[in-house]
Amino acid sequence: MSVTVVTDSASALPKEVAEEHGIVVVPMWVTIGGRPYREDQLSLEEVVRRAGEGLTTSGPTPGEIRERLAAATREGEALVLTVARRLSGVFEAARLAAEPFGERVRVLDTGTAAGAEGLVVLAAARAAAAGEPLERVEAAARRAAARVRLLATLASLDWIVRGGHVPGLAAWAGRSLGLKPLIELRAGRVRPLRPARSDRAVIERTVAACLEGRTPGARLHVAAMHALAPEPAERLLAAIRERVEPATAFVGPFGPVMIAHTGPELYGLAWWWEEAQSSAEGAEAESAQSTASAMAGMAAGSKA
Repeated sequence: MSVTVVTDSASALPKEVAEEHGIVVVPMWVTIGGRPYREDQLSLEEVVRRAGEGLTTSGPTPGEIRERLAAATREGEALVLTVARRLSGVFEAARLAAEPFGERVRVLDTGTAAGAEGLVVLAAARAAAAGEPLERVEAAARRAAARVRLLATLASLDWIVRGGHVPGLAAWAGRSLGLKPLIELRAGRVRPLRPARSDRAVIERTVAACLEGRTPGARLHVAAMHALAPEPAERLLAAIRERVEPATAFVGPFGPVMIAHTGPELYGLAWWWEEAQSSAEGAEAESAQSTASAMAGMAAGSKA
């Protein structure tokens, strides 16, 4: 039975990547000046320009998610992967949406967002494309979610301070010293790191952080992300490629919901290392399936 992977637009997956892997992306919502807009109805520039009118964001409703699940489960099952529940209510909405479908739908909080969430979603989508059953697709997502990391720099911490995600003192310190703020997102929490003095320092520290988790035979899955800052995001990905060729690599621009929380000019990197044994597990499962098919064929032949 086929498995469809469903996620929210906080995953910052480029449209072409989602379509290539058969991923269903449910758009989130931005409210500006009291008027709600579906995320695909706004440009990033408009969100930034109208920020003074008052910005709030919200996830898709249970009904919107349920509509996608109804289509996904007509001939199969579905795994819903959401932005961290500490950052949004999408997880709870997805749980409500999944109730009518019973065991055909599972819901998992990725514990992260943006490119990191996107990498978790892609790990699940690859397992689904390989014909894995729902429980193994979920296991692939859990494995990636446990290992994924995200580091980013922002023009200012003011936007995420307003959202209550970091202390105001951290933003004040960055402004007063003229440094580039660095943040890490892990387990659904935004944590300010020691600021960097330049874009070059940001890239060097991010690359070093990425490579320190490397083990022999491991494969790198990486996403460079940005909020109206494509050039430094591309430079960051190029710096990674100078050291190692990733198994997965893409540049994911933020959508209006994410930029409403971070402001413009953010760029950063999400990554996880897939241990060699994880690949071996997949090969072992494939071998087991081939053996089972061969045995079934032999049995059928003997009956004939």
